[in-house]
Amino acid sequence: MNIEQTRFNMVAQQIRTWYVLDDNVLDLLYKLKREEFVPAENREMAFVDMEIPLGHGQVMLTPKMEARILQELHIKKTDKILEVGSGSGYMTALLADRGAHVYSVEIIPELKAMAENNLKAHNITNVTVEQGDAARGWAKHEPYDVIVLTASTPVLPDAFQKSLNPGGRLFAITGEDPVMEAVLITCTAPGEFTTKKLFETSTAPLINAQQPARFTF
Repeated sequence: MNIEQTRFNMVAQQIRTWYVLDDNVLDLLYKLKREEFVPAENREMAFVDMEIPLGHGQVMLTPKMEARILQELHIKKTDKILEVGSGSGYMTALLADRGAHVYSVEIIPELKAMAENNLKAHNITNVTVEQGDAARGWAKHEPYDVIVLTASTPVLPDAFQKSLNPGGRLFAITGEDPVMEAVLITCTAPGEFTTKKLFETSTAPLINAQQPARFTF
């Protein structure tokens, strides 16, 4: 397998066709080698349009999802970023390349270690990986310019919006199967927000994600 040809095909056939046309994002996908963040036993799936198992019931998002998130957030070099769910560290690395510093919170110790090892191997130093449960917010380093939830949440806790700086952007996948929606929320002024619906999708929820109130008799 010619790995660079396969990478090119991934970008041309999966990512560009999903409305990711920002040259800076596309260039980064060529520079940052996705396969080096995939567990060895699944490395041959690194460029496939599918979620890759990481163990512990967790997955890497699809390549096109990672790229689309990056494009929609319009990250600046001065941005302080919160990532909820470190996974393998690949999305973390993409965010770190674009922003000033990433605080990435992972609830599973083994995945925290995996992300830290992968980031260290690529000499990515503007990331702090912390172990904890950030499914309902992570006030420790707020306010943030960018927040990314890498898994879905049936209900989006208000704490995330309250953690945004004016001008800050939040990406989240909200709802439950069969209808989940990716949204981009922007803080237009203190306490004021706009929501842009991006696309429908489906992915596993965050561990301990906030649930909707259930009606009981």
